[in-house]
Amino acid sequence: MQSQEHWRTVFESWPESIPRKGIVVTTQGESIPFIGYLLSEGILLLDRESPDSLGARKVLLAYGSISALKITTPLELARFQVMGFQAPL
Repeated sequence: MQSQEHWRTVFESWPESIPRKGIVVTTQGESIPFIGYLLSEGILLLDRESPDSLGARKVLLAYGSISALKITTPLELARFQVMGFQAPL
């Protein structure tokens, strides 16, 4: 599975128990804070709480352009097991 498919799976299967907000880091190094999102087959639509320096509140981003996802809500690691993460053996 390619990286873009992994990112799409993360956003598609985001559990209700984890707030849908955080920061997406792009492959170009840009950090995009978001408070919600919508999905399409190849593009993620991010909703920003406040506009960026150009006044944009919505960002359309290809899954292949995502480098990292930062979760801004303090949560215990065990809460992420529902997303497929496991503790080391």
